Amino acid sequence: MEYTVQKLGRLAGVSTRTLRYYDEIGILKPARMSSSGYRIYGQSEVERLQQILFHRELGISLDSIREIVNDSSFDGAKALLEHREQLLDKRKQLDQLIANVEKTIALNEGRLTMSDEERFEGFKQKLINDNETLYGTEIRKRYGDDTVNRSNKKQLDMTQQEHDEHTRLTEEVHATLAEAYKTGDPASDIAQMAADLHKKWLMYYWSEYSKEAHAGLAQGYVDDERFRAYYDAAQPGSAQFLRDAIHIYTGQNK
Repeated sequence: MEYTVQKLGRLAGVSTRTLRYYDEIGILKPARMSSSGYRIYGQSEVERLQQILFHRELGISLDSIREIVNDSSFDGAKALLEHREQLLDKRKQLDQLIANVEKTIALNEGRLTMSDEERFEGFKQKLINDNETLYGTEIRKRYGDDTVNRSNKKQLDMTQQEHDEHTRLTEEVHATLAEAYKTGDPASDIAQMAADLHKKWLMYYWSEYSKEAHAGLAQGYVDDERFRAYYDAAQPGSAQFLRDAIHIYTGQNK
């Protein structure tokens, strides 16, 4: 079956303006143009729009979606299975948060006791889900499902004390990086201290350490605009400075 832009918009619950924009940015082209100049969409475009909306629902940016669906190796059937797993994870996280709220209500009413660890059940899962949404496709492609799954489990198994230490270390990495940046020298003592702190921070996620992987991750901070924006938020150029410091720290600056 074929659809005009108006009919497809009504079918999918999106505006015609959105569909025209998707055409402009190359994420969803019509199958053809009618003799009157109208966009005409076929079954392939309907299926692609469904994939786009699934990715949008999971919080993935349009730029990333365009790269994903335009990749020659894109597998729609596999993507649907991945969407299903991510949505199940989101449902699991919501169930955990609901259970957490119910326990807290019962605690406040004096009907049960609750450990400090139980207070934060669900929140760690949300952090993992958010990271999967933002970076999951790239990091799983780069490091493999097994490595990412081990990292996620390590986060879930963190005690409250470890979580607090991780939070403190995150702040220390940023503070030390900010001071190191002022020197302009990624080989300076304080810059190398920032690289060492970053390694310690990584070990809350990684089950094992390698200099090559550390250096590769640092390069990713520069290559990926989302990571670059995160580190450059306080001071433009910080991501590249950290990359250079880590490459020196790991001996990969050749």
